[in-house]
Amino acid sequence: MKNNIFGQKLKELRIEKGLSQRKFGGIFNVCNQTVSFWELGSREPDLDTLLAIAHYFDVSVEYLLEENTLRF
Repeated sequence: MKNNIFGQKLKELRIEKGLSQRKFGGIFNVCNQTVSFWELGSREPDLDTLLAIAHYFDVSVEYLLEENTLRF
């Protein structure tokens, strides 16, 4: 996730749902600082969490990770 596409898309999706980093972190049992690190690209979620995030937002993992992927 070198180009931080994941972080950008995560932030966009989180804001669309009206969730703060703290509220979003609570859903996935991580602190708001972890969410911030994901959005900034300094850390990445583990595979299980990535799959859960994709499921939560009803998007594909590919959408979260790839720059030119359309959301369905």
